[in-house]
Amino acid sequence: MKFGGPSRPVLAARDFRLLRDFILERAGLDFEESSMRAFERRLGDRIVELGMESFYDYYKYLRFDVQAESEFEYALERITTAETYLFRQEYQLRAFRDEVLPALHRAHNASRRLVLWSAGCSTGEEVYTLAIILAESGLFQDWSVRVIGSDLSRERVASARRGVFRETSFRTASWLKGRYFTEAADGWHATPEIKSMCHFGQLNLSEPGAMVAVGRVDAVFCRNVLIYFGQKARAQVIEGLYQRLKPGGYLFLGHSESLLNVTTAFELVHLTEDLVYRKPLTVNTHSYPRT
Repeated sequence: MKFGGPSRPVLAARDFRLLRDFILERAGLDFEESSMRAFERRLGDRIVELGMESFYDYYKYLRFDVQAESEFEYALERITTAETYLFRQEYQLRAFRDEVLPALHRAHNASRRLVLWSAGCSTGEEVYTLAIILAESGLFQDWSVRVIGSDLSRERVASARRGVFRETSFRTASWLKGRYFTEAADGWHATPEIKSMCHFGQLNLSEPGAMVAVGRVDAVFCRNVLIYFGQKARAQVIEGLYQRLKPGGYLFLGHSESLLNVTTAFELVHLTEDLVYRKPLTVNTHSYPRT
């Protein structure tokens, strides 16, 4: 007599490559051979849940079934890392607060408008962090201020829009509790003051023309996102971010990411605690022809 439910399928190398190449084709995300076991672990239960027998069945479903669009999003949510928390990479945020924000305040004091963008915002912690930094600075009272968050995952965008966080999101910023968040049965809710600055939408950074919906922005945080893209898609994403930035706008990447061998369009700015990229006030037409 056999006990227990259906056994988890084993991911063969051939089927991993089919899935990996399909994801690269559809979303521009590039996974190395070392990701094979993670695919098996994170998608195996889902395949059983759908009543399928193999990863190859799942691949065929994602590629050919006319109703598989939502399932493709689900698969991406499972295989991409979503870990984030409030005030992550604090040294970079200090550089943003102490050196970049005053520069943006001087540059836009006449228009009194500021737009920041978290490209790849996951469940929204980075967006709310930026809104809190703006509020704490005291520089932008009576300004039109927007912090935009976008992510490939519809589920994560919906979570970000709620603005409700568990204890793990406060692992380095417990001081925020009671000041910018109020406690309820389901978690800590962002206060109306902070939440009103934050705006969210689903967006695939590798989809041609998709970034136009964001409008023009003064700074982009695209941290620990480029690591998922293949070389071609990475270059396309960076060019898209460049086009969305206003002249003099700033680009913040993750600590292990750089634009080396990707583009020379940005200026490298040396801050006290970090290096960031800036779109020149005078556009270098030899790097990217469009502005």
